[in-house]
Amino acid sequence: MKKKTSLFLNRQIGSRRSSISPEFVDCSVRIDNGKTPVHCKITKGKVGQQFEEFASTWKRRLSRTNIKPGRKKGINKV
Repeated sequence: MKKKTSLFLNRQIGSRRSSISPEFVDCSVRIDNGKTPVHCKITKGKVGQQFEEFASTWKRRLSRTNIKPGRKKGINKV
């Protein structure tokens, strides 16, 4: 049976709760995260998982080591 990969190439996925089926292997899809679509290449290891696992909907928090120390409240320097 011939596999039609042209139907799945660069397809936009709106439902993040959908599971990845074996037909999507070796295809690249765009997963909607609410703001912009995220490009994702589907491999054999991703089959059976959901699309939402590969498109984060929130920004990562900065590491505390990168944030400069600010002035503490209640302490006045003269």
